[in-house]
Order: sequence, then structure tokens, then C-alpha cells
Amino acid sequence: MIRPMENRDKAAVMTLIEATDFFHSHEVLVAEELVDVYLNDPVQTDYRVIVVEDDRGAVAGYLTFGPTAMAVGVYDLYWMAVDPKAQGQGFGRKLVEWLEDFVKAEGGRLIIIETSSTPKYDPTRRFYLGLKYTEVARIPDYYQDGDDRVIYTKRLA
Repeated sequence: MIRPMENRDKAAVMTLIEATDFFHSHEVLVAEELVDVYLNDPVQTDYRVIVVEDDRGAVAGYLTFGPTAMAVGVYDLYWMAVDPKAQGQGFGRKLVEWLEDFVKAEGGRLIIIETSSTPKYDPTRRFYLGLKYTEVARIPDYYQDGDDRVIYTKRLA
């Protein structure tokens, strides 16, 4: 089941973010900051957070997204993580497909995703390509020397 994140989910979400071992400590803090904005400021519309539950009702993954400022019908997928114990079971795909359906229902036309070029992120980049996202830009040495910012998009029908 995919549903909006609730306060009771925060500990599980933060635990799975850290368990992935993909994010530096400063990135974990930013992910938590966006979760807190979403949970603590119900009138804001910049960030939305959803979770996917496994068949036992435990949080197996989460996704943070929002409309892109000053762009019509464009949404950013900011953060996504799936518990390492649940990876390979389709939870990430379900989250992204849910996002695509949501954006279409809102009249959106484009989703943007950014990620790292390091070898650690090879599976992540293959995942997005497998979901028919297209690499549209690469900014060399963006995150640090040798770590490009890779930008993917998907135009929705």
C-alpha cells in the first residue's frame, strides 16, 4: 500500500535511509529536513512524502517529491529510498509509478530526477533508465571532483 507519510513513520523512514548506506550524513540531514517540513507544516505545498508498506504493514520505502518552482506541470523527485531488506521486490517501481500517476492526475507533464554518477549509483541509474527515464544532462564534478550530477526526465502523456 502506498499512502502519505505520517508522523508515526518518521523513525522507520530515517532508519531505512541510513540503512541503504547511499547517503552521506549531511544528505541524511537534508532528507530529514524535508520530511519535517512535510510533517510539521501542513499548509506548505513544496514537499510531499509518501511511503510504501510491505505485506506486513511495515514501511518498506519512501519518496519525497514536489512541484518545480516557476515551471508549469513539472515535478521533482527529490528523495527515494527502499529498505535494503526489501530491495528487489518492486517497491521502488511502485513508488515511481504512483508518482507518475499522481503527476498525470494533477495535469503535470514532466518529472525530473537527479542522482550521482559514481559507481555506487550504477544500479540507481539503471533503475531509472528501466522505467523509461532519459538522461538529459550531466554536470561534471557537481557534487565533488569525479562525481557528476546526472539529470533524468520523463515526459508524461
